[in-house]
Order: sequence, then C-alpha cells, then structure tokens
Amino acid sequence: MDLFLEKDDDPRTLAFVAERNRLSEESLATPEMQADVEALQAMMERQDRLIVPTRRGNWLFDFNRSRENPLGVLRRLPAALAPRADSPWETVFDVDQFCAQEGKRWIFGGSVTCPFEPTRVLLRLSDGGSDLTRFLEFDLETKQVVSGGFDTPAVRAQASWLSRDEILYFGSIDSLSATQSGWPRVGRRLRRGEQPSEAKILFEAATTDVTGYGFVIDPALGGHEGPDTRQIRVFIANHEIGKLSIHVEDADGVARRLQLPQEIGFDINHSHVLWLAKTDEQVPSGSLVLQALTPFGDQPLGTERRILVEPAPGRAVHHFTLLRNFAVYSVDDRLSPSLYVLDLTRADAKPQRIALPDGIEALYFTPLYADLHLGDDTLSVIGSGFLQPPTRYTLALSDGDRRPVSTPPALVAEDTSPAYFEADGMSSLLLEATSEDGTKVPYHMVLPKTWTQGELPVLIYGYGGFASPLAPHYSGTTGRFLEQGGAYVQAYIRGGSELGPQWHKPVKRHGRHKAYEDFVAIARDLVKRGYSKPSRIACTGGSNGGLLTGVMLTRYPEDFGAVWCRVPVIDMVRFHMFPAGRAWIDEYGNPDDEADRAYLLSYSPLHQIRPASDKVYPPVYIESSSNDDRVHPSHARRFALRLEEAGHMPLFHEHGSGGHGGAGNSAEMARRTAMGYSFLREIIMKA
Repeated sequence: MDLFLEKDDDPRTLAFVAERNRLSEESLATPEMQADVEALQAMMERQDRLIVPTRRGNWLFDFNRSRENPLGVLRRLPAALAPRADSPWETVFDVDQFCAQEGKRWIFGGSVTCPFEPTRVLLRLSDGGSDLTRFLEFDLETKQVVSGGFDTPAVRAQASWLSRDEILYFGSIDSLSATQSGWPRVGRRLRRGEQPSEAKILFEAATTDVTGYGFVIDPALGGHEGPDTRQIRVFIANHEIGKLSIHVEDADGVARRLQLPQEIGFDINHSHVLWLAKTDEQVPSGSLVLQALTPFGDQPLGTERRILVEPAPGRAVHHFTLLRNFAVYSVDDRLSPSLYVLDLTRADAKPQRIALPDGIEALYFTPLYADLHLGDDTLSVIGSGFLQPPTRYTLALSDGDRRPVSTPPALVAEDTSPAYFEADGMSSLLLEATSEDGTKVPYHMVLPKTWTQGELPVLIYGYGGFASPLAPHYSGTTGRFLEQGGAYVQAYIRGGSELGPQWHKPVKRHGRHKAYEDFVAIARDLVKRGYSKPSRIACTGGSNGGLLTGVMLTRYPEDFGAVWCRVPVIDMVRFHMFPAGRAWIDEYGNPDDEADRAYLLSYSPLHQIRPASDKVYPPVYIESSSNDDRVHPSHARRFALRLEEAGHMPLFHEHGSGGHGGAGNSAEMARRTAMGYSFLREIIMKA
C-alpha cells in the first residue's frame, strides 16, 4: 500500500519526494529553463507595471515586488499624486525584512482596514503560502506593528473590525471553533490582549457547514442619513461551496436569516442586498436581483424584488458590487463583457450602460477606497485582453460631497501597462467545439506569430468545477510561451459558470464526465480544424483542474502529447478523508455512498491507471507543494508512484513551500512555472 505517502514526516515519504525531485531537476533544469526563470522573474519584478492603488485617507497604497524585495513591500504615496512607477513611493511594511526578523516565511495576503481608525489595519499573513492565516495589527502612520495589538495564531481564519478596539474573529483555533472541513465556524468578539478562546461568541455556523464569517456595516460612520443608522452586524454560514445563508442582527441582537435561496452570490450595503440567483427557487436562475435591507424592521428583507439582469442563453453575471449609493455589475453575453451602474438613491433610476473601449475581452472593477465607510463611490475599472495590456480607468460615481454624480458617468483612462511581450502578428480567436452530447463549448485560442499547419504546439488550460469561471487575461507568463512558438487555449468547459449558473449544474456529481468530454472535444477540434495533432497538444490545470488533467491522461491518452498536472485531486474515494476535502462532497459526491463511490471510481485517475503494457500514456509532469493544506500532496505523490508501478515514467516534483496557490517570492514562483515550460519544451515544442 502507498498510504504512507499521506504522512508528510514518514521517512519513506521524505525519501520518495527527495529522489523524484532529484530526477525532475535533472530532466528539466536546462539552460533554456534558466532563461525562462530569469525572464519570468524579471516580469514579476518590473517596476513599470500598471498600478491599481487602494486609498486610505490621504494616501494611496500599493504592494510591490522587486529584485531587492522578492516577497514585496507595502508602500504609500500622497493621494494628490498619480500612482505611477516613477512616483515617490514610501515603504510602509517590508515583508522580506519582517520575515528576516521573525526567522519565518510569511506571505502577504492583503490587509483589513479599520473604518473607525483608518490608519490601523490587520495585516493578513499566510504561513508559507498555506491557508493558515495570522492577523497582525499594524499602524500605517507610524509604519510599525502595534505594540500590544491584535496578533492572532496562524490558523484558518477570517477577521473584520467591530470597533476601534474589537474585531470579529472567526478562527479554527480548536475543534469547537472549526467545521468538519477544518475552516472557521465560530465568530467571536475579540479585544486586544484577549485570547481567542476566551472571547465572547457572537455567531456559530454548524459543524457540518464549510465555514462562517461576518462583518459590520455602520451607516452613521459612513455619513448616511435616515430613520435608523444603527450598526448592522452581518453573519454568513457557508453550508457548501456555493450554498450559504445570510443573517443580520435585529435591535435585540438576534441574528435573523434573510429569506433568500441558499444557492446565490451576493453583496450587501447599508440599504440593499444584491444577489445572483443560481436556481429557479424564487426567480429564474441567472437573474440579478436587488432588494431593500431592513434589518431593524418586522422583516429584515424588503418583499419587492427588482430584476436588474434577466437570464438569457450564454449570459452570465460574474462581477457585481454595492457601493455607498450605486450598484455596479458586468454582464457577459457569450463571453463579451458590458458594464452597468444603477443609482440606489432614486427609486425611478434606470441602469446606465457604461461605454467600453474597443478590443476589451475582459474587465474587472474594484473600489478605489479600502473601506467605503469613509470613502466614496469611485471605481478602478481594468480592461484587457489576451493580447491587450490592461488599462486602468477611473469611473467616478460620487461628487465632492459623496453624493451620486448628476452627469452621465464615463470611464476615464488613467494608465496602461507596458507590453510584457511583442504581440504584433499574434491573434486571439473565440471558437467552439461540439461535445459528445452535442453541447457547443466555447474556447479562446491565442496564436503565435508564425506556425505550421497541423504542427502547432498547443497548451490547453481548463478548470471546470465549483462554478468558478475563467476569463481572458493578459499574462506575460502566457506571452513567454507564445513567443517561443506555442499557442495557448483557454477552455470554457461545463463545471465553471462562464455561460451562467446552468453551465455548472449539469456536471455536478454524476454529470462530471461531461466536463471531461467537453475538454477532450476541444483538443479534437484543434485537430479537426487543422491547427495541430495530438502529439503536439498538451493540457494543464491545477486543483480541480489537476483532476481534469489526470482524467485526460488516464481516459484520453491518445488525444494528448503531454500532461502537466498541478496540485491535483487524484484519489476520488479518499479526498474526503482530509478535512478540507469534506467541503467538496456536494460537487463530486460522497465516497461513502455506494452509488456515488461507483461513479467516482469510474473516472478516479488513481484507480484508472492501466499497465504500460496495455496502454501507452503521454509524458506527464506532476507537481505539488509540501505545505498544501487544501489538496494534500499525497494525491500527487500516490499518483506518481502508481504510474511508476504500472510501468510508466512520470516526472514528479514537490515544491517545499507555496501552498495550494504556489505563493512565494518572485524567484520561486518563476522557477515553478519555468519547470513546467521546460517539460513542454522538451515534449511538444521539439516534437
């Protein structure tokens, strides 16, 4: 048996990893790989990159990596100055220096601003890139860790501010405080100097839930007027991934559940709830709905529903937010984006469509202010495409008094990223493949400058799960592959939500095979259209996408020339044995259920491996992280060992840190990608 590989400190596990790492280094560490490392690291450390700042008070903030600070620095600039690379930025928090002082690797994950005293933040620090999070109180004015301030243990945690001196802390500090999935369950009112275990409990999600979290909205602090401006406490219980309940406290401190469906996305402010329906329970799935929030009324939610977006075939709402006085949302129609705003202060207001510049394949937006209580409704909107560097636009929705603007809002271009690769002669195409059941599956294909018909090296990326959508994006990393003559394909297979909630539903549980049929249909479509042939086509994906690539290897080996499998879920009948995996049962099925288990075994990559004498597999490179606490690295280890035992020759590499997302300093992240590119270069680029 190979279950010893589930024990990270077993000498046999350590020896297995060390030997396979040695072999993968010998195979992949070439001069070309080192050139990729240097080029990718230089991209990550470019000082002329596009900056999307965050404002607190009279300062703009930015997080920046450089060759001197590969873990990064939090820096600031007077708000009156333009946030450009050559502006006089001032370092506020040096992560590299902090880690050196502590003798421990921390990865900066942002900060939680105190609206009651905006010079104070909680630094969000990940233990080596893992899900274990430490919240550390920091003073942005003095540029110092607050003496005697909040400093929570490194556990799975969430935190927000209740007042100047209290935070709402959800942390998996013990078995009582964690769900069965290992995520935080209990929300506590924590004061400085108080132990989390001794803090008063304000909210509890169920042990069977995935997690809980919460925050406060303070209308009076935000300057809002009205009959009731008391502080609103909001608590959320995530029952499954994608299923939740929202609770708000009434005047007596009783948390009342908002009568909304569980399968929704949502945002909330002092006056409204904006939610996206993912079932037909109350409104048609795919509808974006606005309702009044009345936390201290007879019912906490207004009965009138205003439909802002009607569902339509191929339509999806991925980004939406409630600001102080506006709802903002983007709508993708067959992957083509549009942007809308709605004034919430006027009952007769109609959504206004914001004109977008030509050539934008994707956009996202983020508030300029770190906290809206003391900020206004100014948005940074970023538009880009696979071959179009991102441009930052300002969308000003507030006047000088923080009231809605009286003139039609419009995007104002502020700055554009430099090009990270030479895109002249390259092209981006939106194509469709036909899956086994007749479903039309879209995919983007980005072509290099020159290529030979039928011989094009192609890397297909996919995910296809948990309703997580993929979108076009500008990437110097992808550009590096394009410059070397490869084509990049992004697959919008079912399981994501690229075409709306209904794009996810059919592949949950016993429909999972449809996602795999979609993906291989794209690979075959590339051959049918004359672009490539199987020996020149590689696939890659991470996490659930690692499962996807594992299935491609074991179910469709004739359709691929190489498989790059990253931080994968591989054993589909033991994933729930690890706490984090219990949260995936709703998506995959329950291995302890007889019918589910039989279906899971039908595609589980670990159990579908065939001897090399019976089936030839394309070369495979499997990578993982020793401290991945979301998908345990034993999935990858056991996959590599089983393939070896069956007579195949996989490459395997386990990185010592980085967690599930591969976080680290710029050199480490560059090397991780470069190893994968080295594998592709040797297999499909030189074929």
